[in-house]
Amino acid sequence: MSGLLIDYKFLSQSSTRADVSNVLQSIINAPPAAIDDSTRRELVQELLDDLRALAASEKNSRLSSKDVAQALLAIKTLGRHSASSEVISSEDNLKTLLAVFNAFSDDQDTSNEALRCVANALLLIEQGRFNWVEIGGGRACVIRLEKSTNPDRIFLLSRILFLSTVSMASASFILSLVEDVPAGQTGNIVDIIGTKLDLLTSSILAGAKMSREAMTDLLKLTFNLLAHYPKLAEPTDSKEASSSKSDDRIVIGDRWSERLDGILPPLLRAFNTLPPTFPSPIAAPLSHVIHSLITIPVAPLRAQWLGSLSPSSSKASSTSSARADSPSSKPPGAFDRAMSALSAGRRSLSSRPSSPRTSPPPVHDSLLRAYDLLEVSFSHYLPGDVDPDDASVRERCKKEGDHSLDDIMAPLVALVTRFCVDDEQSKVRMRNWVLPADLDRTSPLERRADMLGRCLRLLSCVYHPRLKDAVGEMLYAMCDSDAGVLSSQVGYGNVAGFLYNKGIMSAPPRPASSTAPTTASSGDPINPITGTVHQEQPEPEMTEEEKQQEMEKLMVLFERLEKTGTVKIQKRDPSAPSGSS
Repeated sequence: MSGLLIDYKFLSQSSTRADVSNVLQSIINAPPAAIDDSTRRELVQELLDDLRALAASEKNSRLSSKDVAQALLAIKTLGRHSASSEVISSEDNLKTLLAVFNAFSDDQDTSNEALRCVANALLLIEQGRFNWVEIGGGRACVIRLEKSTNPDRIFLLSRILFLSTVSMASASFILSLVEDVPAGQTGNIVDIIGTKLDLLTSSILAGAKMSREAMTDLLKLTFNLLAHYPKLAEPTDSKEASSSKSDDRIVIGDRWSERLDGILPPLLRAFNTLPPTFPSPIAAPLSHVIHSLITIPVAPLRAQWLGSLSPSSSKASSTSSARADSPSSKPPGAFDRAMSALSAGRRSLSSRPSSPRTSPPPVHDSLLRAYDLLEVSFSHYLPGDVDPDDASVRERCKKEGDHSLDDIMAPLVALVTRFCVDDEQSKVRMRNWVLPADLDRTSPLERRADMLGRCLRLLSCVYHPRLKDAVGEMLYAMCDSDAGVLSSQVGYGNVAGFLYNKGIMSAPPRPASSTAPTTASSGDPINPITGTVHQEQPEPEMTEEEKQQEMEKLMVLFERLEKTGTVKIQKRDPSAPSGSS
């Protein structure tokens, strides 16, 4: 038996607080290798038994209320190993920690230490997540989250709720979070998350400690709800009512539920207002906002909503008015208003704003925000005309966070693609920014040191397969999802591989669409293979000596080919008359 366990068992109700504190501190300071798994389990159980007795006001506890925070710290330290976390994750012991949290909820330090013990155990032991929900811990966290304004507390509660909703096996809990407003709550989880996102956005702008970490874990919880709830909800509550909720083929973005509408406006506000990070332009929590936004489905009905909200044509406006007047139609809700922000910012639909800007961009121009993030991120990771497969690109990603370029950039590219697919206006703006009518086509497009050049170089890269596919889909979407338009814009040679993977085996015919250019701004014809203007190359002038050298090189080459049997050269008899064989 370990000396630490003996020392703790030697304590009694009559032990001085100094003695108790010394033993607890020795447990906290003990090197991990000094305690075996059996001792860890027994020590954790002894500590939890004393906390249970204290919370129940029993008199047989070796701990007093002044020892609780230190005892919880000892449990947390021991709980960093799976052996002791298994003990903590039992229903009875989680009930003890929940009781301690409730009893000391007014003491932030002590109650937060209880939450840390729970969070660590749930991270290591999956069964503990189901046990925590079973004893009512998940619901207690939601109630506390609604009332919390401290970033540290929000972080811990969000982390526990995130872990409790990771698996679809927690279906009943996920459904109850979204659909129920039990006693003690004024809103459901959607309302609570929206409020906390706005609160934490302000905290981040003010530089409050732990606010970024808190928002990151709150967004992880948000992603779980957006990914799982639409699959679990009844078809009548879903925008894709024709799909069965038991269909295992349903993926993220295939479904949506009106019950989640309220979460989108605060997500968009966070996306548009979170400050940039350094050195990586896309880091948590902004990266997690993007992950949540790409769960928004692409569906014909939503495309119609966006079309009716976008004054791109009088026909669309009249159609939307007719739908609004129809007794069977439903008036636009929070989801409609939130998604309209995706195509907001109607400042300029024909060209990319010049820099420096003469006026600040619209507050809710989410497309411009996404484009700016994409542009600065590509410039950061792919400076100049660097090859995406260059080792320096991978080294930079690892140096800044041990992530791949796929992980960093692919979600943002996917988000921009959704903008282009959902909204005609967004598609036109992106195409005019990336492929303006006055694009310089006198040099190879794939060598340009701008957004277009980087995208085209990514289409032929090897080390970033997910980003490669995402960039191809983005270019395809902004070119009307038409292979002919895409080839006409950038040249078939640059997109042949991408189109082949889409089942298009040969160069598509040139479409009649006005978005498929045939000549450059200079009036010169565009080469359909390269996407550049066709320029006649004058024959270089050579001296007689240079011509003789070239002839000798050719003769040597022919001799090599003849020796290898690749070709057989028939030599003419010099005495034969001209023209004879």
